[in-house]
Amino acid sequence: AGVRRSLQVAQAAATVAREVVRSPDRFSSRSTGALSPARVLRELFESLGATYVKLGQFIASSPTLFPPEYVLEFESTLDAARPAPWRDIRATIERGLGPGVRIGDVFDYVESTPLASASIAQVHRARLRTGEEVVLKVRKPGVDDVLRADLGFLYAATRILEFISPSLKKVSVANVMSDLRQSMLGELDFNNELKELERFREFLDANGIAGVTAPRAFPEASSSDVLCMEFLDGVPLTDLNRVRQVSPDPEAALIAALNTWALSVAACETFHADVHGGNLLLLKDGRVAFVDFGIVGSISEPIWDAVRTAGAGLVSEDYRAVAQGLVQMGATEDRNVNLDAFAQDIEAVVNRVMSIEPEIRVGMADDAVAAEVAVDSQEVTRLVIDIVEVADRNGLRLPREFGLLVKSALYFDRFNKQLAPTLDPLRDVRVSFGDDASAAREAGARVRTTNVIDVTPE
Repeated sequence: AGVRRSLQVAQAAATVAREVVRSPDRFSSRSTGALSPARVLRELFESLGATYVKLGQFIASSPTLFPPEYVLEFESTLDAARPAPWRDIRATIERGLGPGVRIGDVFDYVESTPLASASIAQVHRARLRTGEEVVLKVRKPGVDDVLRADLGFLYAATRILEFISPSLKKVSVANVMSDLRQSMLGELDFNNELKELERFREFLDANGIAGVTAPRAFPEASSSDVLCMEFLDGVPLTDLNRVRQVSPDPEAALIAALNTWALSVAACETFHADVHGGNLLLLKDGRVAFVDFGIVGSISEPIWDAVRTAGAGLVSEDYRAVAQGLVQMGATEDRNVNLDAFAQDIEAVVNRVMSIEPEIRVGMADDAVAAEVAVDSQEVTRLVIDIVEVADRNGLRLPREFGLLVKSALYFDRFNKQLAPTLDPLRDVRVSFGDDASAAREAGARVRTTNVIDVTPE
């Protein structure tokens, strides 16, 4: 398998090299017109499949670790792939159900055409024999072997590179690759995502948050290769028209989502670290749903204490306190950081964040005008990069979990400006950044009472 995969990598590299020679403009930097190594690498990664697509997504989600041009380029990494044949998917599902168990023993039906297909898995609608509407996330055949071979090679390569170039040890390339290897191999086992779903739902129950949910998992119909979970019928928070059809008070939904997410950062073992518009749904019964727990983060107590210090500084517009909080959480090359200069740089970035308005795209849908919030993920990433570069200029290296945290917070800022433009989350008493569970409970109760409207077609 290793030799075959090496030949595939060589063939893909040769193909991309020919494309660069044939169409150099396609691989040019938009800003300079020169050849963009980041763009060449992204094209190569996408042609190599699952492992490298996931590696590209890791780069995009790690602005504290990688150069800005690579982070921005890999934002557009395409994790879409041709679906595996139904006969292979059916065999995977039945193998997960156990010896002698057929699909018809557990499911009324499973749709053979997937709802979506990505590099590692594809998703199918289904219904359990007990009547629940569900979706099945099914790992594609052969992905396991390819990922293990690729990740083993990449880890060995980074160790060799550190030996050849000791300066690379300063940025811990091999350690980053080791963490990535462990994370991606964990993604192969869907029991891990099932546990994240159950952990989040237990967190909601323990804190009495009734207006927020996540899909219920069905362990009896799941396995390491298949995740069976509740189908939730909702609309993305970025779809303005449909949100307003479902909810007379989008602000209440936003506060419920924000309070719950912030509390999970502080009080749950892990938090949802990919809260773009498609992963936050407003359900027809008024609840807010978090979906897709493929990317989660965790914050240590010292980092969270530093975040609270920085957050308090933001509320009071004391940017020196914000700078102090970042110094508290970062690895410093120089202990004598100039806090006043650092504070001025932070204030400039914050002013930029506050000045940006999300784009609204208007089009036609079902013979009616439809509006959607265009939450530009690259714009969000640029803002995170700005913060990282400001820290870097001031002698700080911020941890990766801080990048995940800030990126999620910036997504909420985009939602805030469109769904609830008069809401000031830093000063509104209804908003709590993880201080206590009561605010999340009250927001959840409020969203259940204000958002339930009649959606029955006439």
